Amino acid sequence: MTAQAATDNSTPCNELTVLFDGACPLCRREIGVYQSLIPLQPVQWLDVSKGGEDISAEEQALYMARFHVRQKDGQLLSGAAAFVALWLAMPGWRWLGRFARLPGVTPVLEVMYRGFLHLRPHLQRLLRNTSAKSTS
Repeated sequence: MTAQAATDNSTPCNELTVLFDGACPLCRREIGVYQSLIPLQPVQWLDVSKGGEDISAEEQALYMARFHVRQKDGQLLSGAAAFVALWLAMPGWRWLGRFARLPGVTPVLEVMYRGFLHLRPHLQRLLRNTSAKSTS
């Protein structure tokens, strides 16, 4: 899936739904920062690593591979576009969301995000090793 919006079959809801990989220590830390804020609109946080009856194994793999946000209208965004939607809903981050909506900025952010995805497994391993050493 690209950073472009894709229509999801789910029904619209009254809140932004953030689908994140709670098994990823890096992802948990970042989501924790956002969760510590009082959003400018209702936000639901869905840890897709736990699975569940509403998410197929295929959907779970898709959602864990890239960051996703489902907008109020049911539209599913991934990658940089998903971060932009989240930033627009978060106090202190809204300026970044507005900046990212300027022409040409979101595609550059998407290229950067894809580069990060290649580093993510190494960063996860580093964080896990650091956490394991600090608990021993």
